[in-house]
Amino acid sequence: MTSTSNVQIGFIGAGRMATALACGLVDAGFTTAKCIIASDVSVEARQQFSNDCGGSVTTDNIEVVRQSEVVILAVKPQQLPDVLGELRLHASDEKLFVSIAAGVPIRTLQAGLGDSTRLIRVMPNSPCLVRAGASAFACGKNASKTDAELVGALLSTVGIAIPVPESYLDAVTGLSGSGPAYGFQMIEALSDGGVKMGLPREVATKLAAQTMLGAARMVLETGQHPGALKDAVASPGGTTIAGLHVMEQSGVRAGLIDAIEAATLRSIELGKS
Repeated sequence: MTSTSNVQIGFIGAGRMATALACGLVDAGFTTAKCIIASDVSVEARQQFSNDCGGSVTTDNIEVVRQSEVVILAVKPQQLPDVLGELRLHASDEKLFVSIAAGVPIRTLQAGLGDSTRLIRVMPNSPCLVRAGASAFACGKNASKTDAELVGALLSTVGIAIPVPESYLDAVTGLSGSGPAYGFQMIEALSDGGVKMGLPREVATKLAAQTMLGAARMVLETGQHPGALKDAVASPGGTTIAGLHVMEQSGVRAGLIDAIEAATLRSIELGKS
């Protein structure tokens, strides 16, 4: 494979996630716009992709594979069987295929593209759209250490990327894949609480969102356990411990744990279908 700054990257599917990844790659200097190509049946998606990242676009999936060293499968899971069938004769072991199709296991990708294909399966999440993603990826049997490092670097342009065994990806889906929705709901609830106590909605929502962002950054940047950081805020007999007591009574902690379990089990179910 060529040097990272010149790697040819193709996207099968030019939707929001593909566009976010392409923009991240260009902005980070991982590759250049002229080294990116995407295909999509939607005129609007192709135009948006080209406008946002400067890459070339086409309706021809085969052309994307021909021009690319790394092919990112960014179509919906239900579209993937047809796409794999179309690409099978063009999937040489000289090309690395990366799938971001939720719930589709490596064995299915391998069967569709051929046994010798180099494959990596990725579970990204929606904050990739604002360069704050939390992605995990698992390597197929033919993917090399260099392939894994390349995909890790690629995903790091839009957030963090963690290599995991494929068996972890359903739990990753339940946690970081679905997790932004839990976070949005928590921000909305915090904002509602502020409004109930007299704050204007705009003020309450901004404070809620920034508070959640700040808490997350403290966990990531200090390396301290979330429980220790929580304890540092909860002064004896103070306002925070009173609020935490009510949260425990309301089952907030158990509800979040149960939500991740439910989402993980649903991911497993979808992967079997």
